[in-house]
Amino acid sequence: MEHLKHLNEKQREAAIHKDGPLLIIAGAGTGKTSTLTHRILHLVKEGVAPSEILAITFTNKAAKEMQERVDALLEKHGFSTGLRFGDAKPFVGTFHSLGVHILRAHAEVFGFTKHFAILDKNSAGSLMKEAVKEQGLDSKQFSPDRIANVISRQKGNLVTMEAYKADVGNAYFPMIVASVWERYEGFLKREKALDFDDLILKTVILLRDHPEIRAQYHARWKYIHIDEYQDTNGVQYELARLLSGVNKNICAVGDGDQNIYSWRGANLQNILNFEVDYEGAQTILLEENYRSTQTILAAANEIIKKNTVRKDKNLFTRNSSGDKIGLIASYDEGAEARAVGEKIKYLITSGTNPEDIAVLYRANFQSRALEEAFLLAEVPYQVLGVRFFERKEVKDILSFIRAALNPDSLSDIKRIIDSPPRGIGKSTLAKMFAKDEATLTPAAQKRVSEFWKLLSDIKDYALVEKTSQLIKFVSEKSGIEASLKTGHDEDNERLENIHELVTLATKYDILPPEEAVEKLLGDAALASDQDSLMKNASAVKLMTVHASKGLEFPYVFVTGLEQDLFPHRRMGAGAVSKEDEEEERRLFYVAITRAKKKLYLSYASVRTIFGQRQVNAPSEFLSDIDDAHTEQEEVAGEYNEPVIRLDW
Repeated sequence: MEHLKHLNEKQREAAIHKDGPLLIIAGAGTGKTSTLTHRILHLVKEGVAPSEILAITFTNKAAKEMQERVDALLEKHGFSTGLRFGDAKPFVGTFHSLGVHILRAHAEVFGFTKHFAILDKNSAGSLMKEAVKEQGLDSKQFSPDRIANVISRQKGNLVTMEAYKADVGNAYFPMIVASVWERYEGFLKREKALDFDDLILKTVILLRDHPEIRAQYHARWKYIHIDEYQDTNGVQYELARLLSGVNKNICAVGDGDQNIYSWRGANLQNILNFEVDYEGAQTILLEENYRSTQTILAAANEIIKKNTVRKDKNLFTRNSSGDKIGLIASYDEGAEARAVGEKIKYLITSGTNPEDIAVLYRANFQSRALEEAFLLAEVPYQVLGVRFFERKEVKDILSFIRAALNPDSLSDIKRIIDSPPRGIGKSTLAKMFAKDEATLTPAAQKRVSEFWKLLSDIKDYALVEKTSQLIKFVSEKSGIEASLKTGHDEDNERLENIHELVTLATKYDILPPEEAVEKLLGDAALASDQDSLMKNASAVKLMTVHASKGLEFPYVFVTGLEQDLFPHRRMGAGAVSKEDEEEERRLFYVAITRAKKKLYLSYASVRTIFGQRQVNAPSEFLSDIDDAHTEQEEVAGEYNEPVIRLDW
């Protein structure tokens, strides 16, 4: 099998498995993407049509990488996939993009058109605030964010609003949640919109309650692949089960040791119970790591072996032992940040690319001291989370398009009605929503009529022209472009962002116009934080450990390794459960396995948290690593004196 010659023995075993359920336990850096893509290639070589293969992962970044690698492999081996996103290819995407794909094809079942809006987090949050307000509740006492989190968790557990409402009984807060949820659902229905959680929940309901539609997808996708299976929640688990059909040709890939999202519903038991759920499943362990040095892997194995709820495995590598793990001990968070900054500056002046360095922390508040130190040391950096699709001018352009395709999307209309200003105030807007435009003054009626005509023109244009040209059209006809041509630096930057949106949209120009604009809007709504990493490559990356999942860097600094910070304990929390303890240990395991060449671990003896300075013991995780794998880093005296030294 010449096409599998680059795989190791266990990877080949996974790639050639064809029928029946398969569980691939893939440790960090063991080449799971290569294994999955070659498995897809092998299926095609065995006579499976590319369009009969489905591969689902969690992030857009991972899906994009997998799609590109699958396309390249199939092309290389003579299976032309063509230029379209269509039936000639395996379907590679995220759970959410899969939901969008299926729901758009069957939107009429829910009383929608295929142009239904997808609310991003901010738009959904605005509707939730409105729902809380309309229930006569004090948003300070009943936080819309808290209620939204409860509802999101329930949807992730496959619970509908009707089921939740029927089960709350007389419990006070659940009754409040049920009333707000019902009002929120009414807003969504009014706007013919879905939030992120609905994209999967309603897909599961569709497939569960309509056997003829389920059979249609069984016939289409005969081989199912689910990446990062350890991160699936209840509704994602059920979607995978429904799609696997009677043949159970499902390949689940994951690593229980990297389950770090229980706080958002990920269920570790899904991967631990796979062999029970899918009788006769074959299990293959990928343990050979291609990413890290032996020293880093030795530390990782020592850390994770203390967990008891896991499938046993032991990472190994043919790579060199590499450098020892550097320990940086500092007096306080300011000294720690300066020490890390100076160490990074030394790496950069020694020839290391800034983009090859990442600084990880357990909690977002830790970034402030690091940013101050990096500015002082003139270290270029980027904090993960400033997203292209979150910029106002980008969101405005996309809102014009969404409103044109779906005039019932009131959230989008609210956003754009006076952006740029067109003389339509709140009272006029209220009459527009109430379909009471006849009572407006003639001048107001004219402005409203012109607005509806603009949306109509945008829709007509969107259905016949290339997407990149559509962005230009909206920018010009809406007046946004003219309003930004003032010469101010901020306005110029916003205009450049619109130009960048045009550039981005060209990749959709190969699709038929209607399909292209739907794809653009879907991708924009589903964009993840990791997508922003590509916008400024020549900079050190700062991010939480959770955000680093799936990434890798030659040099990694894990900061704030102090007891109760990492492992983390919420303020005011009581005893930490065994489940939480093991998840914190898995989180540290994820952090250190991001490093390819050199790993640095740092902590401060004193740290100011929520305005209070407190003395901290070094993290228990440090004592789990054999001294033979570590060395104290030399840093300037001002950064590491006085340090409370504990013999761990």
